[in-house]
Amino acid sequence: MYNIALLLVFIFLLLYLFHTVMRKWLKVDKKKLFSYNHVNEKHKKVDWTIRITFLIVLLFGFFLALINISNGRAWIWEPSFVLFIYIIVSETARAIMEWKYATNRKAYILTVSQLGFTVIIILSVFFTNFFGLLRY
Repeated sequence: MYNIALLLVFIFLLLYLFHTVMRKWLKVDKKKLFSYNHVNEKHKKVDWTIRITFLIVLLFGFFLALINISNGRAWIWEPSFVLFIYIIVSETARAIMEWKYATNRKAYILTVSQLGFTVIIILSVFFTNFFGLLRY
């Protein structure tokens, strides 16, 4: 368990360093941590629509799992899979809004590169069972 916690800290540090280096290289302003950072009102509406939709999908998957508990669970309704798809959809919407409306046009490049790097890291961790640290 200690190794998994250490790996997670390393992954978050790697993601943070990637973001910091790319942000400085592209000369994009630093955003506030844990804030929404909407580009405009249209982005705010799109973002909240995505959030509510994925919340409904999560609840639907939960109730579907309760109903079909004897048949097993479908992987498409797993919370980790739904969260992974949410991250991709949400960040893609952010990149599109930054590309169209942001004052610094390089902001969307940062978002796309950060999304791509995050997807690679998540898939690497998932397909290697935390790089061999999880054993079933």
